[in-house]
Amino acid sequence: MIRERRQWENAVKGKYWAWGLAAGVLGLDRVTKILAADLPAEGVELIPGILGLRYTENTGAAFSMLSGHPWLLGAVSLLIVIGAFAYFRKKKIRPMMMTGLMMMLGGAAGNMLDRFLTGYVPDMIEPLFVNFAVFNVADMFLCIGCGIVALSLIVKSEQWTVNSGQ
Repeated sequence: MIRERRQWENAVKGKYWAWGLAAGVLGLDRVTKILAADLPAEGVELIPGILGLRYTENTGAAFSMLSGHPWLLGAVSLLIVIGAFAYFRKKKIRPMMMTGLMMMLGGAAGNMLDRFLTGYVPDMIEPLFVNFAVFNVADMFLCIGCGIVALSLIVKSEQWTVNSGQ
């Protein structure tokens, strides 16, 4: 009984950092999108031939898929965020998995917020060394989070929650 209570208390305490990570991703995303709106129209080359900043407005999902349907994409994002919130509240997920999931949650929430507020997602990070889509901080954290989740599933696939029976 005492051991179970201690595990539960640790699970609750352990989630504060995770929710803070998701909120931090969301905050960083918002700040960069606000600052990007003031970029010159021709963009800025940060690292010549490698990395630049150029403001664009994406009305679609990744790589402009489903362009022109921001409310549909926002609704799907909202369902994912609500589902993730409900699920994370009930489970004690291992730290590596939780890190990836919360990065994804913060990124999804950032892009969802833009879709509902403006009908588009501002993108500003432009790789110059390859022909690739312009993206934003939320997109970066979504991708990094996916990588961490995939890695954690490969490394400890049978133990992605502390108690799989929950």
